[in-house]
Amino acid sequence: MTIRVLPDNLINQIAAGEVVERPASVVKELVENAIDAGATSIDVTLVDGGKSLIVVADNGKGMNENELSLAVERHATSKLPDDNLFNIHFLGFRGEALPSIASVARMTVISRTKESENAWKIEVNGGEKSKVMPAAAPQGTRIEVRDLFYAAPARLKFLKTAQGETAQCVDILNRIALANPQIAFSLTDDGKKKIALQAQNGDLFDARLGRLSEVMGREFGENSLPIDAQRESLRISGYVSLPTLNKANSLSQYLFVNNRPVRDKLLLGAIKGAYQDVLASNRYPMCALFFEVDPAYVDVNVHPAKAEVRFYDNALVRGLLVSAIRNALNQGSNKTSNTLNIAELISDKIPDFEGVPAQVNLCEHQMPQQVFRYQGSYGPKGGTRQAVLPELERNFSLKTEDLVTEEPAVQADEVGPLGLAKAQFLDTYIIAQSADSLIIVDQHAAHERIVMEKLKANLAKGGAASQMLLIPEVVDLKLDEKTRLLEAADELAKLGLIVEEFGPSAVIVRETPALLGDCDIKALIHDLAEEMNEWGKEYVLSEKLHLICATMACHGSVRAGRRLNYEEMNRLLRDMEKTPHSGQCNHGRPTYIELKISDINKLFDR
Repeated sequence: MTIRVLPDNLINQIAAGEVVERPASVVKELVENAIDAGATSIDVTLVDGGKSLIVVADNGKGMNENELSLAVERHATSKLPDDNLFNIHFLGFRGEALPSIASVARMTVISRTKESENAWKIEVNGGEKSKVMPAAAPQGTRIEVRDLFYAAPARLKFLKTAQGETAQCVDILNRIALANPQIAFSLTDDGKKKIALQAQNGDLFDARLGRLSEVMGREFGENSLPIDAQRESLRISGYVSLPTLNKANSLSQYLFVNNRPVRDKLLLGAIKGAYQDVLASNRYPMCALFFEVDPAYVDVNVHPAKAEVRFYDNALVRGLLVSAIRNALNQGSNKTSNTLNIAELISDKIPDFEGVPAQVNLCEHQMPQQVFRYQGSYGPKGGTRQAVLPELERNFSLKTEDLVTEEPAVQADEVGPLGLAKAQFLDTYIIAQSADSLIIVDQHAAHERIVMEKLKANLAKGGAASQMLLIPEVVDLKLDEKTRLLEAADELAKLGLIVEEFGPSAVIVRETPALLGDCDIKALIHDLAEEMNEWGKEYVLSEKLHLICATMACHGSVRAGRRLNYEEMNRLLRDMEKTPHSGQCNHGRPTYIELKISDINKLFDR
């Protein structure tokens, strides 16, 4: 078979395979074109999740008759004025989007410039282009894409349901909207409004936070920390969530390079590293981060979909990102995301447990909790509500009125924002009162963070103090776990944990960190060995020491179920107030919840 040049329509279909994967790809390309055209309002309409119809209308500068004819030609663009691929200042630049879409669908483009007396219209069906014709339309551009993939039916079987494709379109439009708060966006699917975002006013930071609250929820807006850092040719700005506000996946991490939405492994890994000792490894923070880079130091022409980028200096980007996030976390280190929902608290939706025992998770440990059984009828239709409550006195470990003969353990001038302890409940929670709040503290989670930060501080000073065991502890391990643990013996010694080989399948523990006190040594060694074995041979232990600290801290902290006296409770509160990241435990769970008096008043309509 001889070599030949492929026909233009087939070339466009090949390009469409890279650029147009699904309706969301079409929405992304067309909306980015509208932004490049200077639009301040962009409306997206879908039918059947975009498989039957996609309409993108904007009020941008529009195109004249000649520009419209060229716009549907392959590699025709107005966005590379100097033909320099390393000086890109627009979202689009390849000149492939419109011809690629038109090669696999029926496309109509209507556009009008400010100077033109009328609009112009062109149709392209499966790559076959019509003549440009006059039309009636306001300034801007309207693009209709019908019957997506009708010219490449094999692609249809890879699409999801209409609902699934709509969700993809909503996600991509939200991502673009986050980077462009000055633009109004809407998306309607089968007549139902899915997105309605008004243009945000004010300076860029305020506008971004307003848009973030709209897209990511008010909870993120109230529990996020600002980021603004610059080094050499790179600036990083945006917002990151408190560790206590986290998700089960990374889908709520929005990243933008020169206002272009990207999914970059380098950046995602750096974010995870920045949170490594304040968040569990299987949880992900929420964030919206904007990277402004000199176009000469970033390559956005890595993939036709432009979702990947390549930085000239990866180390600079990663280093600045990690330090910027950690600085923000340090500044907000004593804050916790207050997610208590007053509406839920006062709602009448109380479960009927019918005597079934309940358990709740406390940090990573569980202890059984006594439940209140509610009987009778209730609900919006009225009726009575009766409750058979357990004797609350049994659940209070300690109350301040029981201590009238004791001297105050804390002076008034020592009291900080977490207030004074008033009671211990269920041998697990400290109830404190400040000037304007009621505060509930999880004693294990709080002490875990305090021990963790002390271990880190000792490590930074050159090593942690250890205590010699009166009777050394022998711990049996699997061979691979034992090997990995002994390979890390020198590093563990810096933390005050001295382990040595003891026979073919065991280690002997001779000293433990003094901070841990009387802990379960066997459980600690087993947890450390399992974690190190999971990391594999390629890990750098020096980068994992904080994770080891976290494991040790968990084993050396005050347990849920331990009764504390008044002095111990107040000392814990004071230590929390001066400990970095004390708003969350080492796994990212909140250490305390604060109820403002104003919120309590709402419960009683005061």
